[in-house]
Amino acid sequence: MQSFKNVELIKKSNIYFNGNVTSRTFIDTDGSKKSLGIMMVGEYLFGTAEAEIMEIIEGDVEVRLKGENEWKTYKSGSSFSVPANSSFDIKVKTISDYCCSYIK
Repeated sequence: MQSFKNVELIKKSNIYFNGNVTSRTFIDTDGSKKSLGIMMVGEYLFGTAEAEIMEIIEGDVEVRLKGENEWKTYKSGSSFSVPANSSFDIKVKTISDYCCSYIK
């Protein structure tokens, strides 16, 4: 999907890691919560409250889910899932544009 129509946009931005990761949250027409953001090159650890699907719109990252030893590569057009109440390490290799969908 290239665009979202008729969404409710939350004005306050989400800023993490001294501004190296930023996003904006919105509520889609079906009531689901999503965020669109940018990650600068670096290594980050994210915790999750809700399960989520992270789509890499543009960029190149490596991800290691909590409890796993293997790093997996995700590039433009790919996605990965993270369970609720978990975490993941991410190595951002190039500035990356992402969309995160939160799963209830």
